Amino acid sequence: MEKILLRSKFRGSLLGTLVGDCCGAPFEGQLMDSGSKLVLRQNLDKLEGPFFKAPYKKYTDDTALTKCVLSTLLSPNGFSQKLLAKNFVLEYFKDPRRGYGAAVGDVFDKLRKTKIADPVGPAAAQFGGSGSFGNGAAMRVAPIALYCVNRDNTHLLQMVRDASLVTHSHTLGINGAILQALAITQSLKLNPEEQLNAKQFLAKLKTDIVEVEKENDPDLDANYNAYQKQLDAVEQLLDGKIETSDENVLNLLGHSVAALHSVPTAIFCFLKCTDGTASHRSFRDTLEYAISLGGDADTIASMACAISGAFLGAEAIAENLVKHCEDAENIASMADQLLEAVVKG
Repeated sequence: MEKILLRSKFRGSLLGTLVGDCCGAPFEGQLMDSGSKLVLRQNLDKLEGPFFKAPYKKYTDDTALTKCVLSTLLSPNGFSQKLLAKNFVLEYFKDPRRGYGAAVGDVFDKLRKTKIADPVGPAAAQFGGSGSFGNGAAMRVAPIALYCVNRDNTHLLQMVRDASLVTHSHTLGINGAILQALAITQSLKLNPEEQLNAKQFLAKLKTDIVEVEKENDPDLDANYNAYQKQLDAVEQLLDGKIETSDENVLNLLGHSVAALHSVPTAIFCFLKCTDGTASHRSFRDTLEYAISLGGDADTIASMACAISGAFLGAEAIAENLVKHCEDAENIASMADQLLEAVVKG
């Protein structure tokens, strides 16, 4: 792939992460009735329209932790769980009012108190030793997918697992991050000038996640093929076997902070709204639709837009919309730095 296109895709995925987060945050937890959806549409129209000076739309923990993953990957010392944990702790205590959940705040507090003697220990001890099955590892995984674009799946999966374990040790939390990374990776490798084949995209994801979930023991883990089942539901919705009403989407896929009930939802948002070649419209539709489902709107929109941006590239994201998002220039610069690191090998 030409470097200029890959640069656009790297920027698109990371700016998509930011835009989804910033635009979704004000609607998080809301019941999105017709009035709320109209407010959302008008809000996005205004942000995409003629530029006006206003306070930045602030990002949440989704972007804060994504930046930490980026910084760790860009370190001259190379990626490690200990460095990632250190970056998380520094970021959290520098600015804890970014919407962090209480559980992950507890992990960061224990990591600081123990001087990160064991970077995965506090997370593994949570919830009676079962660990968190939330979407916190998935929401920050985009930089790893970008970093591994020229590497095989074995390397990608190991890096995602290592990064996830710092905060999420439950199989569903880890596999949710893996599924999100696989979706971004697949989008990166597609030509945005060619029509997206949603069926083929989904079939490849299902094949990959089946291989991942084979490692789970069906006798010990009731969720051993949970993501395969969720992608089956995504397929039924896309095929029209089940009407894609909000009620059906939420009943089948969910919109909660659980990775199982948000990562497949984000993938569905992308596939439902991206039925043509590269265009601003399909990114905007993905953004608006993901937020319109309510629930954990910022994280679902962030993940959906990370996939969309990886496919379409940065040019599909309205320039003025990006300008309204906090730290956009820095994130674009970090995307460029990450590409240089990947190209140099």
